[in-house]
Amino acid sequence: MMKNIAFAEVLKLKDQIQYQTGQVVSRTLVQNNAVSVTLFSFDKDEEISTHESGGDAFVTCLDGVGRITIDGVEYEVHEGESIVMPAKHPHAVYGKEQFKMLLVVIF
Repeated sequence: MMKNIAFAEVLKLKDQIQYQTGQVVSRTLVQNNAVSVTLFSFDKDEEISTHESGGDAFVTCLDGVGRITIDGVEYEVHEGESIVMPAKHPHAVYGKEQFKMLLVVIF
């Protein structure tokens, strides 16, 4: 079941989460045993350090520029671009500039 978002309303995902100085902000839209859907905003130079996930993590950049590191390899994502961080592979996310993303994890 979805939460924290309007139903039956046209909206822009990047407007559903705001930047906060010096912070990574998250807004969970769905969380269950099969899937997790979360909006994130990263202030410039903020990050989620290297970790692993039990599911494949699909990232779509909604605003700005982010750096995704997977298995030590860096990838840059811009608005409208996506990348998959495979399950059980070390990965990290960094706001190269202010950066918003939609994260969908499939378990």
